[in-house]
Amino acid sequence: MPRIFKSVDISKEEKELRKDYFDRHSPNVICKDRAKRGEKFKVKVKLGDEYPHPDETGHFIEYVQLWNRETLLADVRYGAGTLGNKAGHIEVDFYIVPQNSMNLSAMALCSNHGLWQSDPKEVQVTD
Repeated sequence: MPRIFKSVDISKEEKELRKDYFDRHSPNVICKDRAKRGEKFKVKVKLGDEYPHPDETGHFIEYVQLWNRETLLADVRYGAGTLGNKAGHIEVDFYIVPQNSMNLSAMALCSNHGLWQSDPKEVQVTD
């Protein structure tokens, strides 16, 4: 099993020292706290707020996945050069149709620095 990196595993002091490293690799789940059962619901996954990730032959984001607990909901895959061989922020909009309340998280794989996991995001689903 691959090692999974999460920012919660790192001390506050180390996070500040390596802020650029964590920012460019850590996925963030962005969505509303509530969804309607059976209706399309938008979930954005974004890597980085301040620091862009490289897009080079040997160093790029290979995929972004959206999970509800242990269930893979969706994923998107990238090849080197997807961002025009320029550093940038990966942003993906997923649209799902929820039936029950969810605990969403995202995973992102960097070809150089491994697998990264977001903090969980609770979403209540109502009628």
